[in-house]
Amino acid sequence: MIRPFLHHLEHFRAIRMRMRARLPLLLALLGTVGLFSVVLPDPAAADFRLCNRTQSRVGVAIGYKEGENWATEGWWNIAANSCETLLRGDLVARFYYLYAVDYDQGGEWSGKAFMCTRDKEFTIRGVEDCLARGFDRTGFLEVDTKEQKGWTVQLTESNQTGTRPQGAASPAPMPPPAPPARR
Repeated sequence: MIRPFLHHLEHFRAIRMRMRARLPLLLALLGTVGLFSVVLPDPAAADFRLCNRTQSRVGVAIGYKEGENWATEGWWNIAANSCETLLRGDLVARFYYLYAVDYDQGGEWSGKAFMCTRDKEFTIRGVEDCLARGFDRTGFLEVDTKEQKGWTVQLTESNQTGTRPQGAASPAPMPPPAPPARR
C-alpha cells in the first residue's frame, strides 16, 4: 500500500523539478511575447495635486495658461487632511495659480494675480473684464512649479493669506469638476 503512494510521490517530485528547471525559459518567453506588461504597473503620471493639511474643508479654484489663453476652474471641495489631483498628466507650464477658501474657519489663500471666478462650479476662459462679464475678480496665488513634470501644493493654516470678512459669501460646496482636457 505504501509502495504505490511513494511511487506517485516520487513521480510528482520529478515533475516539480522539471518545471523548476524550465521556469526561467518560460518567464523569458512570456516577457518576449509581451505578457508581462499586464503584470507590471505603468509608471505614475505626473499631476498637479493639492493637499489640504488643515482641520477644515476647503474649496479650491485653479488658474492656468491653456495655449495662448488663460482659464480658471473651480470648485474642488477637499476634505480636511486629504489630497486631490487638480490636473492630470505632465505639467505643461511653469506657473499655475490657486485660490482657496476655508469653508469652516473663514480663511482664504489668495494672492495678487487676478482672475475670474464665480460662486458655483465654473470653467471660465480669459481673465480680462471679469466683472463686466458677470464674474467675480479674485486674487490667486502664483505657484512656481520650477518646470517639474508634477507638483503638490500643501495648504496649512499658517500659510493662509487672509480671512473673509464676517458675513461675506463663500462658494457653495459643489462636486469637483472634471479635470480639464489636456491638449
